Amino acid sequence: MRKRVLSCFLPIAATTGLLTGQTAPAVAHAPSTAVRTGSRTAVGTQYNTTHVYVRPGTMPAFAAAWKATFGGTSTAVSVTDVTPTPSRTKSQLLFSPVGTLSVFDFQTPVPYPFGAERTGWLVTSMPAGIEQARASGAKVIVSPFLDPVGRDAVIQFPGGVNTQLYWHTTAPVYKPLETTPENRVYLPPDAVSAFLGSYLKFTSGTIESDVPRADASEIGLPGQTFRRIRVTSPFGRTVVSVTNGHLPYPYGREVTGYRVANLATTLSKAKAAGATVLSGPHRSGGRDSAVVQFPGGYIAEIHDVVSG
Repeated sequence: MRKRVLSCFLPIAATTGLLTGQTAPAVAHAPSTAVRTGSRTAVGTQYNTTHVYVRPGTMPAFAAAWKATFGGTSTAVSVTDVTPTPSRTKSQLLFSPVGTLSVFDFQTPVPYPFGAERTGWLVTSMPAGIEQARASGAKVIVSPFLDPVGRDAVIQFPGGVNTQLYWHTTAPVYKPLETTPENRVYLPPDAVSAFLGSYLKFTSGTIESDVPRADASEIGLPGQTFRRIRVTSPFGRTVVSVTNGHLPYPYGREVTGYRVANLATTLSKAKAAGATVLSGPHRSGGRDSAVVQFPGGYIAEIHDVVSG
């Protein structure tokens, strides 16, 4: 049997003392209940992982820079097959106070459509998650497949936003995060209504704010405006930027935003660890923010909250 690690961290985490003998919640056998509310299928934001595909050979540098910037720990690197078709990748899980990352350094070509999914979400039941996705208008683009510790699938929300769902036979136990990371989604006006209808239904999310003319300096366009929608749900936080697609690099390349206590301090740590500040820092939308590229190519937004 092939080892699998894509959002299936149980074999690694068990060796680091992160798991208990806890079994999957009883709701795993009640998909019709889960369809009515995303809170029945979401397990916790500390189990949502950003999927990071680094350039070949750069995993050690990326992991070192990430931990030097944010703190945290990592699992040992393993070489595994993480897709339903034959492939091979080095894989590592990074735990940090601001978010959990699943990192891949593929040794073979990456099978389609893997590499395009932004996150992995742990669900209490794979059948419930798939039923809920379809009921919300999302498409199942990779059907559920077995792995040694559970099942995986990939769904796509309207607008082309891909997310992996995963389920463990034995439930993992990770520490809660200090701050919840944000999915950063960029959409054209033509797609935003369909996306929100599907996304809010699947996640049981609520719109925290919807600003039709937000200051676009926060997406690299000073003097312009854009529509910014902030969503909260049992699956975490999401920022939807509705634009005409005329975005300067690197905006649109960052799929996750991370909240820190002090942006200036964090950027100093990142630069000392080998990361590059691509944009910012600048103040807009109630926060100071910057976009940073880490060794291996991963691009992230980092922000703190403006006080006073």
